[in-house]
Amino acid sequence: MRWTFGLGSLAAVLGVASASSLANTVTVYNDPETGFTFSQYQATYSLSGKYITFRIAVPSDAQQNSQYDAVIQIVAPSEVGWLGLAWGGSMTYNPLTVSWANGGTAVVSSRYATGHVLPPTYSGATYEVFKTGTKSNGTHYQVTAKCSGCTSYAGSSGSQRYLNPKGGNRLAFAYATQKPSNPSSASSSFNVHDVFGYWTHDFSLAQNPSFSNLVTKNGGHTTSSVASKLRKKRIVAGEDGGLAGEE
Repeated sequence: MRWTFGLGSLAAVLGVASASSLANTVTVYNDPETGFTFSQYQATYSLSGKYITFRIAVPSDAQQNSQYDAVIQIVAPSEVGWLGLAWGGSMTYNPLTVSWANGGTAVVSSRYATGHVLPPTYSGATYEVFKTGTKSNGTHYQVTAKCSGCTSYAGSSGSQRYLNPKGGNRLAFAYATQKPSNPSSASSSFNVHDVFGYWTHDFSLAQNPSFSNLVTKNGGHTTSSVASKLRKKRIVAGEDGGLAGEE
């Protein structure tokens, strides 16, 4: 099966007239649990209006044309088979953050593709999954992780590319209903996506002057691909139906 990613609009995939009717603006989200300030985008993946929330936080002292760490937080309905975030806005030649829930664990898999095939695992981007901010309830799961290697990468020409820490960056997402073939393994294979889409994510809204301190405070462990236990606590749902906090 040929993989396609980044070749059309979400509206075309869903069969609706205009992508603007589905697109949500990028907003600021101040996370009371981890303390990070995120820029947030809610990516719609169904005609019923269901969406996956992607949040990104960056250090305020990050410089343009330089690599820097970023924190990603994903909130997804439990029905999602797997999801992916493309840091360069396409399937190929940029870091891919792929994630899925597996019972009491959240799996984060680092991938990178040079063609429209199943993306192999990628050692160029590593993830530190935080103990705080990684959890689940009956309807959604949430994972929060620091990525080292997601904001700089070698493009198709071999030249190094950098995400702008103070401006807009074109990102993309993919979603599938079917679970990976071996969901307990971060190196599992998985089928082609059902839906994909793009947006421009404003990193200027994601500035964190105490970025390093917050990373230390929230804790975690570093690996290229990781399965992290989800905390089973009573979750207080946010206004958007996602995970806002706990009691």
